[in-house]
Amino acid sequence: MSTVMRRKLKKTLLLAFKIAFGSGLAIYIAEAMHLEYAASAGTVTLLSLLATKWGTVKLSLFRLITFLLTVLMAHLLIPYMHSEWLAYGVIVFILVFFCNMMGWLAALSVNAVIASHYMTKADLSPEFLYNEFMLVFIGVAIAFILNLFHLNKSQKKHLMEGICYVEKTLQADLRELAEYLMGRERTKQMNQSVWEEIDMLEDKLRELMEEAREYQDNTFESHHDYYLDYFEMRLDQYRMLDSLHYEMRKMRNMPGQAAVIADYICYLADHVTEKNLPEKQLERLEEILGEMKQEELPKSREEFESRAMLFHVLMDLEEFLKYKQEFVKNLGAKQIKEYWK
Repeated sequence: MSTVMRRKLKKTLLLAFKIAFGSGLAIYIAEAMHLEYAASAGTVTLLSLLATKWGTVKLSLFRLITFLLTVLMAHLLIPYMHSEWLAYGVIVFILVFFCNMMGWLAALSVNAVIASHYMTKADLSPEFLYNEFMLVFIGVAIAFILNLFHLNKSQKKHLMEGICYVEKTLQADLRELAEYLMGRERTKQMNQSVWEEIDMLEDKLRELMEEAREYQDNTFESHHDYYLDYFEMRLDQYRMLDSLHYEMRKMRNMPGQAAVIADYICYLADHVTEKNLPEKQLERLEEILGEMKQEELPKSREEFESRAMLFHVLMDLEEFLKYKQEFVKNLGAKQIKEYWK
């Protein structure tokens, strides 16, 4: 079994255990408290455990707010509407409208169940209000406690491994581009393996970004958006490399400056690392641009076009570095302390 499959299986088993244990425990507590409709506490737990830690906190708050709205509507409508189905329909209509406007649709299902309890029981007493509130409270409380247990360490380790993979792949791609500029193992089109590797890198980056979002939502620290920001930066750099590949495919002849740029790309590849500050690479790039401007003008149209494309390559490389520069600039003090020291 592959590492990815093992990780997915581990996460699925943990989620299944939390839902099964949490739902059963919620029902047990509700029955021990002699609450009516005790099974609904298990349903609330099940629905809440599908969220992340932060998602559970927000969802619990939304459910409590909409619970109060549900109770208020039940007290206002049930005594004056003789048709149960009509009263239920009006309550659900208002709930759907309110939840959708507020972006709280995830809180709808639980409160629709609460509304059905009021329709069935037709009891507006404080005792029944307490019964329904405790069903919701028990469900969200158990979900919150169980969602504190998450595979954060394992997930963090995988994200760090992802950083290493992405950096090695970008380094390898840059070196292949340098080889192409130096005319080694070059045909009319660049080696197809380069394109396949770049496509795979994009898929991997999107997968890592999704995992970084999940990791961020399952922690209560404010600085854990670091991984998401990092992979978004690398995705921007990937897009720049993709553009660079496209430009280099147009080149038919390599002027003398190509060797200089190829040497720079090899130098740049060595510094595509997580904690590198790109200022020195930008300075060296500026020096190369200055030297190119001082050289003799091209003597043929073909040479002019090739040199213009090389200049475009340098501009793409500058943009590539500036994405990293912006990422470093936006790092907070906590992130630098946590990840860079």
